[in-house]
Amino acid sequence: MNYYKPLATIRHKIIAGILGASRVLHKVTGGKRPKFLFSANTDLSYVGSSLKILGKSEDEVCIAKTDKNGNIDNSDFKILTATDLHLGSPGAELNNKTIDRFVRQIRDEKPDLVIITGDCVLSDCQHIDSVQLSYMMEKLGVYWCYCFGNHETREEKGFYKYQLLRGMQYYPHCLTLFGKKELFGFGNTAIHIKNADGSYYKSLYLIDSGRDMIEEYNISHNVPKELWSDTYDFVKQNQIDWYTDNMQKTLKVSPENKSICYMHIPVKEYELICDEHGQYDYRDSGKTKLLYGTQYESVGSSYYNSGFFTAGKEKAGLQAIFSGHDHINDLCAIYEDVYLVYTQCTGYNTYNMTEKLNFPEKDCHYGVTLTTLHNDGTITVEPKKNSRYL
Repeated sequence: MNYYKPLATIRHKIIAGILGASRVLHKVTGGKRPKFLFSANTDLSYVGSSLKILGKSEDEVCIAKTDKNGNIDNSDFKILTATDLHLGSPGAELNNKTIDRFVRQIRDEKPDLVIITGDCVLSDCQHIDSVQLSYMMEKLGVYWCYCFGNHETREEKGFYKYQLLRGMQYYPHCLTLFGKKELFGFGNTAIHIKNADGSYYKSLYLIDSGRDMIEEYNISHNVPKELWSDTYDFVKQNQIDWYTDNMQKTLKVSPENKSICYMHIPVKEYELICDEHGQYDYRDSGKTKLLYGTQYESVGSSYYNSGFFTAGKEKAGLQAIFSGHDHINDLCAIYEDVYLVYTQCTGYNTYNMTEKLNFPEKDCHYGVTLTTLHNDGTITVEPKKNSRYL
């Protein structure tokens, strides 16, 4: 894969030059041109972060929260999760609105870390848009990371996804790594948060959940033939093994440590939360503990359950899974002591509750999700809806 690096470097420099010239043109024309600069009308003044990177490897980043003196701080850790920004389609006005609300949420909540769970840049110029997004986050000065969704994934393991991630990694506040080469996809990354005494506070795992089921993986994973249909992808066994093995190392040091996983496509266990009673009519099944939210569409998981949830629960101290993908579902439930969370849909370019349900904007759940990791190991999950900005 080394030959990708010089090509990505050249491409990034070209894109950076285009964006630099475009910002000048945008200023000269009073914001009228070019329209693809989705962050040009947003306040990008510095927000900042108290995170410190303690170390990196091929697939791991160790971080810690610090106080004003630079010492590791064991206070509550806040993670802002966004998903499905769908930037680039169909037009500038909705792109600008999405970015404006997203940045407002970051300013208001001042998270320690921002995590985007896929389907963020969808235009025909995704490389340009991924660099725009990265530049914006760098200007804000907040640490962030990214999971690939099904819309960025035009190929499963190759130059295209490499290019997108390479463009993001030019900016030091992006924590997503390429991950181990032998794993499915790109960006499979472990982010370990540490305490002042060196113990593990929490471990976060970014998982590339792919796009569609394809024959190569159906065969290698012994997927029953009746499930070989046009359906979304599943987490592969080598990703599951990497996740559980990596987490086992932390548990030897800190037996009380828990893992939280982030991916775009929800695992099949999400289907247990609600039962369908008709179009857009889903109700609490009673099989889980529903904490908040509503479901209006079917769960867009794979037909095949590869066992990620069970393996995480039994071997990796799984505490929560955060997904996106299904834009008009916004719930949070607990199943077998594990939080199953739909991050609030962040993008206004998506299919949405106004389009599908004729809801006014004030009743739609556009927004982000805020997770607070408490010092005693518990977590609090709450939606932060954009309706507060109306």
